[in-house]
Amino acid sequence: MKTHILSIDCPDQKGIVHHITGVLFRHGLNVVSNGEHVDHEAGRFFMRTEFEGEQAQLPSLGELKSVLPAEHNLRLVEKRKKNIVIMVSKEPHCLGDLLIRHAFDALQANILAVVGNHDRLQPLVEKFGIPYHFITHEGKERAQHEAEIMQVLDGYAPEYVVLAKYMRVLSEAVVARYKHRMVNIHHSFLPAFIGANPYRQAYERGVKIIGATAHLVTTDLDEGPIIAQSVIPVDHTHSARDMSQAGADVEKNVLSKALKLVLDDRVHVHGNRTVIFD
Repeated sequence: MKTHILSIDCPDQKGIVHHITGVLFRHGLNVVSNGEHVDHEAGRFFMRTEFEGEQAQLPSLGELKSVLPAEHNLRLVEKRKKNIVIMVSKEPHCLGDLLIRHAFDALQANILAVVGNHDRLQPLVEKFGIPYHFITHEGKERAQHEAEIMQVLDGYAPEYVVLAKYMRVLSEAVVARYKHRMVNIHHSFLPAFIGANPYRQAYERGVKIIGATAHLVTTDLDEGPIIAQSVIPVDHTHSARDMSQAGADVEKNVLSKALKLVLDDRVHVHGNRTVIFD
């Protein structure tokens, strides 16, 4: 039997769980997990229901919508691997982690290609038998560079784009094309230490924790809905290099965790916040 995921976001009211699970029961479908959350301030109800059954048993979207409030967001998908494209610059830690997970079938995604604005990581990617598209930004206007990137992305039609330490700001047009389907990772010093060498800045300031944030990309730079975060302690014995290496480990782990949640349809976006069923 196939597994399906039903995601619901609607105004809160009594009986929603009963009505939805009742529809699934009448169709002979087996619920294997169910997560619910009520945002009392917004008066919103969120639910993720995972169930098993054959395609012929599935209720129509109309039948599901008929038991929900008039204003709602409903999504029904088959649980399967998603197709992704990764974008990179020069740093290897996040990309390398994802490539290894993919090679050992631990990513729950198909990496269709990697796109980079530098060629430094091309040999690494090619060792895993994945296409690498080197699209330099040197000597080009941003519009031209992004047009070349979009031509490649359009050729693969990925469901998600992963910015694995891609260090260029994308325009509103590119972000809009992949609304809530582009995942980014960065250190958690923002907005304190902006620009180059953030770990050197952190070292000189004497910070005591370092961490990473994975979020969905929006037109507000590094301010999209947060998916996952983590921190680790540091102290005076850590050099700037030590902090950078430790930060790289946190970044790759947080990105991996965030992708797992996204690829498993566990992330609900509401405004600039997320509701996550893990």
